[in-house]
Amino acid sequence: MRNTQPKARQCRREGVNLFGSPKYQKILARNPNIPGMHGGKRLGKMTEYAKQLREKQKLKRMFGLSEKQFRRCFDKATISKVVTGDKLLEILERRLDNIVFRAGLAMTRMQSRQFVSHGLLMLNGQRVTIPSIEAKEGDVLEVREKSKKSKVFAQNKEELDGTLVPDWLKVDLGKMSIEVLKIPEQKHFEQLIETRSIVEFYSR
Repeated sequence: MRNTQPKARQCRREGVNLFGSPKYQKILARNPNIPGMHGGKRLGKMTEYAKQLREKQKLKRMFGLSEKQFRRCFDKATISKVVTGDKLLEILERRLDNIVFRAGLAMTRMQSRQFVSHGLLMLNGQRVTIPSIEAKEGDVLEVREKSKKSKVFAQNKEELDGTLVPDWLKVDLGKMSIEVLKIPEQKHFEQLIETRSIVEFYSR
């Protein structure tokens, strides 16, 4: 079941900007305390289990996944020869919705997921509607011709002007296309996440 709690409350609960939008960064700067009855302060010392849970929730919310979807990604990471935590982050980074967000075509991952699921993009020349597809090296994502004139892309381009695009992606804003140059590495992953805690959480 997807989390329908207001995005600002989710950011305040985790103490970080989970969704990448400047809007939530401003909200956090204005009110960094957790919501609810303990809102006047951050919680004190947490148990090890609570820390592990918070890291799992933080990453899950950051990428906008349900528990079932997140667990599927984790299980896939565990059967890889790569370190589980690193593989989990790689799988999440390679999702089409994340790539559209990272490329600066969407304000948030939630918006990029809508772009993909509504069929606004092409993957290697074929219309795609599944945000969870994991892109491979050499794949090219491009906004469909009929969607390029949409006001939302023009607004996003203006809002996100100067956004730093990771070097594993090549973005052509004129063509509204994204090429995957290589598979993302550890230096490209979310630095706010302690994956060891997530692995320990599911190993209990």
